[in-house]
Amino acid sequence: MAPDQQLPVAVVGAGPIGLTTALGLAHYGVPFVLLEEDATLSSDTKAGTTLTRTLEIWNRYGCVDEILAAALRIDEIGDIDRATNTPRASVQLAELVNDTQFPFVINLPQQHMEPILAAALERSGGSVLTQHRLESFEVQDDRVLLTVQTPDGVREIEASHLLACDGGRSKVRDALGATVSGETLPERYMLIDVVVDLDVSNARDYPYLAYFSDRSEWMVLIRQPNCWRFLFPLASGAEQPGEEDMLVKVKQFIGEVDRIELLGSVVYNVHHRVADHWSAERKVFLMGDAAHLITPMWALGLNTGALDASNLPWRLAWVLRGWAEPELLDGYEQEQRPVAINGSGEMAEAARKYMSHQRGAVTAAGSDWATAYTRTLLGVRLDVDGEGDWSMVMTSAEPPAVRAGDRAPDLALQGPLGRQTIHGLCRESFVALYFTDVRRRPEIPVNDSPALKHYAVSRWDAPLDSGLRDRSLFDPGSIATTRYGVPAETVVLVRPDGHIAAVAPMAAGVAEELYTGITGRPVPREEV
Repeated sequence: MAPDQQLPVAVVGAGPIGLTTALGLAHYGVPFVLLEEDATLSSDTKAGTTLTRTLEIWNRYGCVDEILAAALRIDEIGDIDRATNTPRASVQLAELVNDTQFPFVINLPQQHMEPILAAALERSGGSVLTQHRLESFEVQDDRVLLTVQTPDGVREIEASHLLACDGGRSKVRDALGATVSGETLPERYMLIDVVVDLDVSNARDYPYLAYFSDRSEWMVLIRQPNCWRFLFPLASGAEQPGEEDMLVKVKQFIGEVDRIELLGSVVYNVHHRVADHWSAERKVFLMGDAAHLITPMWALGLNTGALDASNLPWRLAWVLRGWAEPELLDGYEQEQRPVAINGSGEMAEAARKYMSHQRGAVTAAGSDWATAYTRTLLGVRLDVDGEGDWSMVMTSAEPPAVRAGDRAPDLALQGPLGRQTIHGLCRESFVALYFTDVRRRPEIPVNDSPALKHYAVSRWDAPLDSGLRDRSLFDPGSIATTRYGVPAETVVLVRPDGHIAAVAPMAAGVAEELYTGITGRPVPREEV
Protein backbone atom coordinates (compact mmCIF):
# COMPACT_ATOMS: atom_id res chain seq x y z
CA MET A 1 0.00 0.00 0.00
CA ALA A 2 1.31 3.48 -0.84
CA PRO A 3 2.29 5.58 2.22
CA ASP A 4 -0.40 8.19 1.47
CA GLN A 5 -3.03 5.45 1.63
CA GLN A 6 -1.86 3.98 4.93
CA LEU A 7 -3.14 4.81 8.36
CA PRO A 8 -0.39 6.38 10.47
CA VAL A 9 1.36 4.60 13.29
CA ALA A 10 0.55 6.41 16.54
CA VAL A 11 3.51 7.00 18.87
CA VAL A 12 2.53 8.18 22.35
CA GLY A 13 5.19 10.07 24.28
CA ALA A 14 7.85 12.41 22.86
CA GLY A 15 10.74 11.58 25.14
CA PRO A 16 14.01 10.26 23.66
CA ILE A 17 12.53 6.84 22.84
CA GLY A 18 9.35 8.24 21.30
CA LEU A 19 11.38 10.70 19.23
CA THR A 20 13.85 8.01 18.15
CA THR A 21 11.01 5.64 17.26
CA ALA A 22 9.32 8.34 15.18
CA LEU A 23 12.65 9.04 13.44
CA GLY A 24 12.87 5.33 12.65
CA LEU A 25 9.39 5.29 11.16
CA ALA A 26 10.20 8.39 9.11
CA HIS A 27 13.42 6.77 7.91
CA TYR A 28 11.49 3.79 6.54
CA GLY A 29 8.77 5.98 5.06
CA VAL A 30 6.07 4.86 7.49
CA PRO A 31 3.45 7.59 8.20
CA PHE A 32 3.05 8.37 11.89
CA VAL A 33 1.64 10.78 14.45
CA LEU A 34 3.69 11.56 17.57
CA LEU A 35 1.54 12.61 20.53
CA GLU A 36 2.90 14.38 23.61
CA GLU A 37 0.59 15.38 26.46
CA ASP A 38 2.80 18.22 27.73
CA ALA A 39 3.04 21.62 26.07
CA THR A 40 6.82 21.37 25.58
CA LEU A 41 9.57 18.79 25.56
CA SER A 42 11.08 17.92 28.93
CA SER A 43 13.40 20.46 30.56
CA ASP A 44 14.22 18.26 33.57
CA THR A 45 17.76 17.23 34.46
CA LYS A 46 17.84 13.67 33.15
CA ALA A 47 20.01 11.10 31.36
CA GLY A 48 23.36 12.40 30.20
CA THR A 49 25.45 9.61 28.62
CA THR A 50 24.67 7.99 25.28
CA LEU A 51 26.41 4.76 24.33
CA THR A 52 27.92 3.72 21.02
CA ARG A 53 25.04 1.46 19.97
CA THR A 54 22.57 4.33 20.32
CA LEU A 55 24.84 6.54 18.20
CA GLU A 56 24.73 3.86 15.50
CA ILE A 57 20.93 3.86 15.66
CA TRP A 58 20.77 7.64 15.36
CA ASN A 59 23.21 7.43 12.47
CA ARG A 60 20.87 5.04 10.65
CA TYR A 61 17.99 7.42 11.27
CA GLY A 62 19.93 10.42 9.95
CA CYS A 63 20.41 12.60 13.04
CA VAL A 64 23.76 11.65 14.59
CA ASP A 65 25.80 14.53 13.13
CA GLU A 66 23.70 17.16 14.89
CA ILE A 67 23.89 15.19 18.13
CA LEU A 68 27.68 14.90 17.94
CA ALA A 69 28.04 18.61 17.20
CA ALA A 70 26.37 19.42 20.51
CA ALA A 71 27.89 16.64 22.61
CA LEU A 72 31.16 15.85 24.35
CA ARG A 73 32.82 12.75 22.88
CA ILE A 74 34.68 10.46 25.28
CA ASP A 75 37.03 7.57 24.51
CA GLU A 76 37.73 6.55 28.13
CA ILE A 77 35.43 5.55 30.98
CA GLY A 78 37.28 6.04 34.23
CA ASP A 79 37.14 3.84 37.33
CA ILE A 80 38.55 5.56 40.42
CA ASP A 81 38.90 4.17 43.93
CA ARG A 82 37.60 6.89 46.22
CA ALA A 83 39.57 5.80 49.27
CA THR A 84 42.90 6.35 47.52
CA ASN A 85 41.73 8.67 44.70
CA THR A 86 43.71 6.48 42.31
CA PRO A 87 42.48 5.12 39.00
CA ARG A 88 41.76 1.47 38.46
CA ALA A 89 41.46 -0.08 35.01
CA SER A 90 39.71 2.39 32.71
CA VAL A 91 37.58 1.27 29.79
CA GLN A 92 39.48 2.23 26.64
CA LEU A 93 36.95 2.71 23.85
CA ALA A 94 39.60 3.13 21.16
CA GLU A 95 39.74 -0.67 21.29
CA LEU A 96 36.61 -0.56 19.12
CA VAL A 97 38.09 1.09 16.02
CA ASN A 98 37.57 -2.06 13.93
CA ASP A 99 34.02 -2.57 15.17
CA THR A 100 32.18 0.73 14.78
CA GLN A 101 32.28 4.17 13.18
CA PHE A 102 31.83 5.60 16.71
CA PRO A 103 34.57 4.24 19.03
CA PHE A 104 33.44 6.52 21.84
CA VAL A 105 30.43 7.46 23.96
CA ILE A 106 28.99 10.95 24.37
CA ASN A 107 27.79 13.14 27.19
CA LEU A 108 24.78 15.31 26.34
CA PRO A 109 21.95 16.12 28.77
CA GLN A 110 18.57 14.75 27.77
CA GLN A 111 16.99 18.20 27.86
CA HIS A 112 19.48 19.28 25.18
CA MET A 113 19.23 16.04 23.22
CA GLU A 114 15.46 16.01 22.78
CA PRO A 115 15.24 19.30 20.82
CA ILE A 116 17.89 18.02 18.40
CA LEU A 117 15.90 14.83 17.80
CA ALA A 118 12.71 16.87 17.38
CA ALA A 119 14.41 19.16 14.86
CA ALA A 120 15.62 16.14 12.89
CA LEU A 121 12.06 14.84 12.91
CA GLU A 122 10.80 18.12 11.47
CA ARG A 123 13.40 17.95 8.69
CA SER A 124 12.03 14.52 7.80
CA GLY A 125 8.53 15.95 7.47
CA GLY A 126 7.23 14.92 10.90
CA SER A 127 6.45 16.85 14.05
CA VAL A 128 5.45 16.51 17.69
CA LEU A 129 1.77 17.16 18.46
CA THR A 130 2.05 18.73 21.91
CA GLN A 131 -0.88 18.98 24.34
CA HIS A 132 -2.31 15.78 22.85
CA ARG A 133 -3.17 13.44 25.72
CA LEU A 134 -4.26 9.88 24.98
CA GLU A 135 -7.48 9.21 26.87
CA SER A 136 -8.29 5.72 25.61
CA PHE A 137 -7.87 3.37 22.68
CA GLU A 138 -9.66 0.43 21.10
CA VAL A 139 -8.06 -2.31 19.02
CA GLN A 140 -10.22 -3.10 16.00
CA ASP A 141 -9.73 -5.64 13.22
CA ASP A 142 -7.29 -3.69 11.08
CA ARG A 143 -6.60 -0.57 13.13
CA VAL A 144 -6.42 1.09 16.54
CA LEU A 145 -8.89 3.87 17.36
CA LEU A 146 -7.45 6.49 19.72
CA THR A 147 -9.41 9.05 21.70
CA VAL A 148 -7.15 12.06 22.29
CA GLN A 149 -7.67 15.24 24.28
CA THR A 150 -6.27 18.20 22.29
CA PRO A 151 -6.29 21.99 22.71
CA ASP A 152 -9.28 22.00 20.34
CA GLY A 153 -11.20 19.35 22.25
CA VAL A 154 -11.53 15.59 21.97
CA ARG A 155 -10.32 14.05 18.70
CA GLU A 156 -10.43 10.51 17.37
CA ILE A 157 -7.37 9.24 15.50
CA GLU A 158 -7.28 6.03 13.48
CA ALA A 159 -3.89 4.34 13.45
CA SER A 160 -2.51 1.12 12.04
CA HIS A 161 -0.57 0.51 15.29
CA LEU A 162 -0.06 2.12 18.68
CA LEU A 163 3.46 2.39 20.12
CA ALA A 164 3.53 3.30 23.80
CA CYS A 165 6.59 5.38 24.67
CA ASP A 166 4.71 7.04 27.53
CA GLY A 167 7.12 6.27 30.34
CA GLY A 168 7.16 4.43 33.62
CA ARG A 169 3.57 5.39 34.46
CA SER A 170 2.31 4.25 31.06
CA LYS A 171 -1.45 4.53 30.60
CA VAL A 172 -1.22 2.20 27.62
CA ARG A 173 0.49 -0.48 29.70
CA ASP A 174 -2.22 -0.20 32.33
CA ALA A 175 -4.93 -0.46 29.68
CA LEU A 176 -3.32 -3.64 28.32
CA GLY A 177 -3.45 -5.16 31.79
CA ALA A 178 0.28 -5.75 31.77
CA THR A 179 1.72 -6.28 35.22
CA VAL A 180 5.15 -5.00 36.18
CA SER A 181 7.43 -7.17 38.27
CA GLY A 182 10.83 -6.53 39.78
CA GLU A 183 12.05 -4.23 42.51
CA THR A 184 12.34 -0.59 43.47
CA LEU A 185 15.46 0.06 45.52
CA PRO A 186 15.10 1.65 48.96
CA GLU A 187 17.77 4.20 48.08
CA ARG A 188 17.22 7.01 45.61
CA TYR A 189 19.66 8.72 43.28
CA MET A 190 20.57 12.39 43.39
CA LEU A 191 21.73 14.05 40.19
CA ILE A 192 23.16 17.57 40.25
CA ASP A 193 24.70 19.87 37.63
CA VAL A 194 27.34 22.38 38.71
CA VAL A 195 29.59 24.98 37.15
CA VAL A 196 33.15 24.32 38.29
CA ASP A 197 36.52 24.48 36.56
CA LEU A 198 38.28 21.13 36.87
CA ASP A 199 40.29 21.63 33.68
CA VAL A 200 42.42 24.74 34.35
CA SER A 201 42.05 26.53 37.69
CA ASN A 202 41.44 23.33 39.63
CA ALA A 203 42.84 20.78 37.22
CA ARG A 204 41.95 17.23 38.23
CA ASP A 205 42.52 15.33 34.98
CA TYR A 206 39.68 12.95 35.70
CA PRO A 207 38.30 11.14 32.66
CA TYR A 208 35.23 13.00 31.44
CA LEU A 209 33.13 10.01 32.49
CA ALA A 210 34.36 8.48 35.74
CA TYR A 211 32.98 6.21 38.44
CA PHE A 212 34.20 6.76 42.00
CA SER A 213 33.55 3.47 43.76
CA ASP A 214 33.39 3.23 47.53
CA ARG A 215 31.84 0.91 50.08
CA SER A 216 30.20 3.72 52.03
CA GLU A 217 29.45 6.32 49.36
CA TRP A 218 30.02 6.22 45.59
CA MET A 219 29.68 8.90 42.94
CA VAL A 220 29.60 9.19 39.15
CA LEU A 221 31.30 12.20 37.57
CA ILE A 222 30.08 13.24 34.12
CA ARG A 223 31.61 16.14 32.19
CA GLN A 224 28.77 17.66 30.17
CA PRO A 225 29.45 20.05 27.28
CA ASN A 226 28.90 23.12 29.49
CA CYS A 227 29.02 21.89 33.08
CA TRP A 228 29.89 18.98 35.36
CA ARG A 229 27.30 16.47 36.52
CA PHE A 230 27.46 14.35 39.67
CA LEU A 231 25.31 11.34 40.53
CA PHE A 232 25.27 9.77 43.98
CA PRO A 233 22.89 7.68 46.12
CA LEU A 234 20.67 8.92 48.91
CA ALA A 235 20.21 6.53 51.79
CA SER A 236 16.77 5.07 52.36
CA GLY A 237 14.58 7.64 54.10
CA ALA A 238 17.15 10.42 53.75
CA GLU A 239 15.86 13.89 52.98
CA GLN A 240 16.97 15.69 49.86
CA PRO A 241 20.02 17.77 50.80
CA GLY A 242 19.95 21.53 50.49
CA GLU A 243 22.07 23.45 48.01
CA GLU A 244 25.00 23.96 50.35
CA ASP A 245 24.99 20.33 51.42
CA MET A 246 25.01 19.21 47.78
CA LEU A 247 28.08 21.31 47.05
CA VAL A 248 29.79 20.03 50.19
CA LYS A 249 29.19 16.46 49.06
CA VAL A 250 30.69 17.19 45.64
CA LYS A 251 33.79 18.68 47.25
CA GLN A 252 34.15 15.61 49.42
CA PHE A 253 34.97 13.79 46.17
CA ILE A 254 36.80 16.40 44.10
CA GLY A 255 38.42 18.45 46.88
CA GLU A 256 38.32 22.21 47.45
CA VAL A 257 37.92 24.44 44.39
CA ASP A 258 38.05 28.20 43.88
CA ARG A 259 34.45 28.50 42.64
CA ILE A 260 31.44 26.23 42.33
CA GLU A 261 27.81 26.99 41.45
CA LEU A 262 24.75 24.76 41.45
CA LEU A 263 22.75 24.77 38.18
CA GLY A 264 20.07 22.19 38.88
CA SER A 265 19.25 18.95 40.61
CA VAL A 266 16.78 16.09 40.60
CA VAL A 267 16.08 13.11 42.86
CA TYR A 268 14.55 9.96 41.43
CA ASN A 269 13.66 6.44 42.44
CA VAL A 270 15.66 3.52 41.12
CA HIS A 271 13.94 0.52 39.55
CA HIS A 272 14.53 -2.81 37.90
CA ARG A 273 11.00 -3.58 36.78
CA VAL A 274 9.75 -5.14 33.54
CA ALA A 275 6.24 -5.60 32.14
CA ASP A 276 5.09 -9.21 31.78
CA HIS A 277 3.98 -8.66 28.18
CA TRP A 278 4.79 -5.91 25.71
CA SER A 279 2.20 -6.25 22.96
CA ALA A 280 -1.43 -6.93 22.18
CA GLU A 281 -2.85 -8.42 18.98
CA ARG A 282 0.21 -7.27 17.01
CA LYS A 283 -1.31 -3.78 17.13
CA VAL A 284 -0.13 -2.24 20.40
CA PHE A 285 3.47 -2.32 21.64
CA LEU A 286 5.22 -1.10 24.79
CA MET A 287 8.61 0.55 24.38
CA GLY A 288 11.25 2.16 26.59
CA ASP A 289 10.24 2.86 30.19
CA ALA A 290 6.67 1.74 29.46
CA ALA A 291 8.11 -1.77 28.98
CA HIS A 292 11.06 -1.70 31.38
CA LEU A 293 12.45 0.52 34.11
CA ILE A 294 16.20 -0.04 34.39
CA THR A 295 18.63 1.19 37.04
CA PRO A 296 20.49 3.99 35.22
CA MET A 297 23.95 2.70 36.10
CA TRP A 298 26.39 2.51 33.20
CA ALA A 299 23.85 4.54 31.17
CA LEU A 300 21.66 1.47 30.71
CA GLY A 301 18.31 3.22 31.13
CA LEU A 302 17.79 5.35 28.02
CA ASN A 303 20.17 3.25 25.94
CA THR A 304 18.20 0.05 26.54
CA GLY A 305 15.11 1.87 25.31
CA ALA A 306 17.00 2.88 22.18
CA LEU A 307 17.40 -0.82 21.39
CA ASP A 308 13.60 -1.06 21.33
CA ALA A 309 13.45 1.89 18.94
CA SER A 310 15.94 0.11 16.69
CA ASN A 311 14.12 -3.22 16.60
CA LEU A 312 10.46 -2.37 15.99
CA PRO A 313 10.30 0.32 13.23
CA TRP A 314 11.81 -1.80 10.46
CA ARG A 315 9.46 -4.66 11.31
CA LEU A 316 6.45 -2.37 11.03
CA ALA A 317 7.76 -1.03 7.72
CA TRP A 318 8.14 -4.53 6.28
CA VAL A 319 4.65 -5.58 7.38
CA LEU A 320 2.97 -2.38 6.20
CA ARG A 321 4.69 -2.60 2.80
CA GLY A 322 3.50 -6.17 2.39
CA TRP A 323 7.07 -7.47 2.48
CA ALA A 324 6.48 -9.60 5.58
CA GLU A 325 3.73 -11.48 7.38
CA PRO A 326 2.40 -9.92 10.61
CA GLU A 327 4.21 -12.67 12.57
CA LEU A 328 7.43 -10.71 11.97
CA LEU A 329 6.23 -8.31 14.68
CA ASP A 330 6.43 -11.08 17.29
CA GLY A 331 10.21 -10.94 17.13
CA TYR A 332 10.27 -7.53 18.82
CA GLU A 333 9.21 -8.76 22.25
CA GLN A 334 10.94 -12.13 21.79
CA GLU A 335 14.27 -10.37 21.28
CA GLN A 336 14.05 -7.28 23.46
CA ARG A 337 12.32 -8.51 26.62
CA PRO A 338 15.12 -10.90 27.71
CA VAL A 339 17.62 -8.09 27.19
CA ALA A 340 15.63 -5.85 29.55
CA ILE A 341 14.94 -8.52 32.19
CA ASN A 342 18.18 -10.44 32.40
CA GLY A 343 20.49 -8.24 30.38
CA SER A 344 20.46 -4.50 31.02
CA GLY A 345 18.62 -4.79 34.31
CA GLU A 346 20.97 -7.34 35.84
CA MET A 347 24.04 -5.65 34.38
CA ALA A 348 22.98 -2.31 35.87
CA GLU A 349 22.34 -3.91 39.25
CA ALA A 350 25.71 -5.67 39.16
CA ALA A 351 27.33 -2.34 38.29
CA ARG A 352 25.62 -0.69 41.25
CA LYS A 353 26.99 -3.39 43.55
CA TYR A 354 30.43 -2.96 42.03
CA MET A 355 30.32 0.77 42.79
CA SER A 356 29.54 0.11 46.44
CA HIS A 357 31.88 -2.90 46.76
CA GLN A 358 28.98 -5.29 47.43
CA ARG A 359 28.91 -9.01 46.73
CA GLY A 360 27.55 -9.94 43.33
CA ALA A 361 29.43 -7.17 41.58
CA VAL A 362 30.08 -7.34 37.88
CA THR A 363 33.48 -8.64 36.88
CA ALA A 364 35.69 -7.86 33.92
CA ALA A 365 34.38 -9.11 30.62
CA GLY A 366 37.61 -10.83 29.60
CA SER A 367 39.91 -8.26 27.96
CA ASP A 368 40.16 -4.54 27.31
CA TRP A 369 38.39 -5.05 23.98
CA ALA A 370 35.65 -7.25 25.46
CA THR A 371 35.03 -4.80 28.29
CA ALA A 372 34.71 -1.89 25.85
CA TYR A 373 32.46 -3.96 23.59
CA THR A 374 30.17 -4.81 26.48
CA ARG A 375 30.02 -1.36 28.08
CA THR A 376 28.98 0.31 24.81
CA LEU A 377 26.15 -2.22 24.14
CA LEU A 378 27.87 -3.47 21.00
CA GLY A 379 27.88 -6.93 22.58
CA VAL A 380 24.10 -7.36 22.49
CA ARG A 381 23.25 -10.61 20.71
CA LEU A 382 19.53 -10.99 20.11
CA ASP A 383 17.53 -14.21 20.20
CA VAL A 384 16.74 -14.10 16.48
CA ASP A 385 15.85 -17.81 16.27
CA GLY A 386 13.60 -17.97 19.34
CA GLU A 387 15.80 -20.56 21.03
CA GLY A 388 16.86 -18.50 24.04
CA ASP A 389 20.32 -17.83 22.61
CA TRP A 390 21.11 -14.22 23.48
CA SER A 391 23.74 -12.30 25.38
CA MET A 392 24.82 -8.81 26.44
CA VAL A 393 28.31 -9.59 27.69
CA MET A 394 31.28 -10.31 25.47
CA THR A 395 33.52 -12.84 27.21
CA SER A 396 36.02 -13.64 24.45
CA ALA A 397 39.41 -12.00 24.79
CA GLU A 398 39.54 -11.48 21.02
CA PRO A 399 36.69 -10.82 18.58
CA PRO A 400 35.02 -14.17 17.84
CA ALA A 401 33.46 -15.20 14.55
CA VAL A 402 30.08 -13.55 14.09
CA ARG A 403 26.92 -15.57 14.62
CA ALA A 404 23.19 -15.12 14.21
CA GLY A 405 21.83 -12.44 16.53
CA ASP A 406 25.09 -10.50 16.85
CA ARG A 407 25.20 -6.86 15.99
CA ALA A 408 27.14 -6.81 12.73
CA PRO A 409 30.58 -5.20 13.14
CA ASP A 410 30.54 -1.99 11.10
CA LEU A 411 33.67 -1.78 9.00
CA ALA A 412 34.41 0.35 5.96
CA LEU A 413 34.77 -1.29 2.54
CA GLN A 414 35.35 0.06 -0.95
CA GLY A 415 32.21 -0.32 -3.05
CA PRO A 416 31.21 0.58 -6.59
CA LEU A 417 30.78 4.24 -5.58
CA GLY A 418 33.67 4.52 -3.13
CA ARG A 419 33.87 4.06 0.63
CA GLN A 420 30.85 2.35 2.16
CA THR A 421 30.18 0.98 5.63
CA ILE A 422 28.39 -2.27 6.36
CA HIS A 423 25.73 -0.51 8.44
CA GLY A 424 25.34 2.04 5.66
CA LEU A 425 24.61 -0.77 3.20
CA CYS A 426 21.78 -2.14 5.34
CA ARG A 427 20.19 1.17 6.38
CA GLU A 428 17.09 0.47 4.31
CA SER A 429 17.16 -3.23 3.47
CA PHE A 430 18.47 -6.66 4.32
CA VAL A 431 22.00 -7.18 2.97
CA ALA A 432 23.60 -10.48 2.07
CA LEU A 433 27.39 -10.37 2.37
CA TYR A 434 29.15 -13.14 0.43
CA PHE A 435 32.67 -13.68 1.81
CA THR A 436 34.38 -15.05 -1.27
CA ASP A 437 37.08 -14.53 -3.91
CA VAL A 438 35.79 -12.42 -6.80
CA ARG A 439 38.63 -13.65 -9.03
CA ARG A 440 36.76 -16.96 -9.29
CA ARG A 441 33.61 -15.23 -10.59
CA PRO A 442 31.21 -16.43 -7.86
CA GLU A 443 27.50 -16.30 -8.58
CA ILE A 444 26.23 -13.24 -6.74
CA PRO A 445 22.55 -12.40 -7.39
CA VAL A 446 21.81 -9.09 -9.10
CA ASN A 447 20.33 -6.32 -6.98
CA ASP A 448 16.77 -6.15 -8.25
CA SER A 449 14.92 -5.86 -4.93
CA PRO A 450 14.44 -2.91 -2.56
CA ALA A 451 14.20 -5.36 0.37
CA LEU A 452 17.36 -7.45 -0.11
CA LYS A 453 20.75 -6.44 -1.52
CA HIS A 454 23.67 -8.74 -2.39
CA TYR A 455 27.40 -7.95 -2.22
CA ALA A 456 30.55 -10.01 -2.55
CA VAL A 457 33.23 -9.18 0.03
CA SER A 458 36.73 -9.94 -1.23
CA ARG A 459 40.30 -8.79 -0.70
CA TRP A 460 40.49 -8.70 -4.49
CA ASP A 461 38.87 -5.79 -6.31
CA ALA A 462 36.43 -6.98 -8.97
CA PRO A 463 37.78 -6.43 -12.49
CA LEU A 464 35.59 -4.40 -14.80
CA ASP A 465 35.08 -7.42 -17.05
CA SER A 466 34.01 -9.71 -14.20
CA GLY A 467 30.35 -8.76 -14.27
CA LEU A 468 30.52 -8.25 -10.49
CA ARG A 469 31.76 -4.68 -10.23
CA ASP A 470 28.32 -3.28 -9.31
CA ARG A 471 27.87 -5.67 -6.38
CA SER A 472 31.37 -6.23 -5.08
CA LEU A 473 33.03 -4.74 -1.99
CA PHE A 474 36.82 -4.50 -1.91
CA ASP A 475 38.24 -5.48 1.52
CA PRO A 476 41.88 -4.29 1.58
CA GLY A 477 44.00 -6.54 3.75
CA SER A 478 40.95 -8.72 4.48
CA ILE A 479 40.24 -6.55 7.54
CA ALA A 480 36.46 -7.08 7.41
CA THR A 481 36.81 -10.71 6.41
CA THR A 482 39.09 -11.37 9.36
CA ARG A 483 36.82 -9.48 11.77
CA TYR A 484 33.74 -11.46 10.70
CA GLY A 485 35.76 -14.66 11.05
CA VAL A 486 33.51 -16.86 8.92
CA PRO A 487 34.85 -19.56 6.56
CA ALA A 488 35.40 -18.77 2.91
CA GLU A 489 32.30 -19.10 0.73
CA THR A 490 29.95 -18.04 3.52
CA VAL A 491 26.96 -15.69 3.32
CA VAL A 492 26.10 -13.44 6.25
CA LEU A 493 22.58 -12.01 6.12
CA VAL A 494 22.30 -8.66 7.93
CA ARG A 495 18.96 -7.15 8.93
CA PRO A 496 18.01 -3.48 8.51
CA ASP A 497 18.71 -2.90 12.22
CA GLY A 498 22.31 -4.05 11.81
CA HIS A 499 21.87 -7.42 13.51
CA ILE A 500 22.90 -10.63 11.81
CA ALA A 501 19.89 -12.69 10.80
CA ALA A 502 21.75 -15.80 9.67
CA VAL A 503 25.13 -17.25 8.69
CA ALA A 504 25.15 -20.02 6.08
CA PRO A 505 27.33 -21.64 3.39
CA MET A 506 27.05 -20.01 -0.02
CA ALA A 507 24.67 -21.76 -2.39
CA ALA A 508 22.31 -20.75 -5.14
CA GLY A 509 19.34 -18.85 -3.71
CA VAL A 510 20.42 -19.22 -0.07
CA ALA A 511 20.00 -15.55 0.87
CA GLU A 512 16.51 -15.44 -0.62
CA GLU A 513 15.54 -18.59 1.25
CA LEU A 514 16.81 -17.16 4.52
CA TYR A 515 14.96 -13.89 3.90
CA THR A 516 11.69 -15.72 3.19
CA GLY A 517 12.13 -17.83 6.29
CA ILE A 518 12.37 -14.66 8.38
CA THR A 519 9.66 -12.56 6.75
CA GLY A 520 7.24 -15.25 5.58
CA ARG A 521 7.12 -13.61 2.15
CA PRO A 522 9.18 -13.97 -1.05
CA VAL A 523 11.68 -11.27 -1.89
CA PRO A 524 9.83 -8.39 -3.62
CA ARG A 525 11.24 -7.60 -7.04
CA GLU A 526 10.13 -4.05 -7.65
CA GLU A 527 9.80 -0.81 -5.72
CA VAL A 528 6.63 -0.35 -3.74
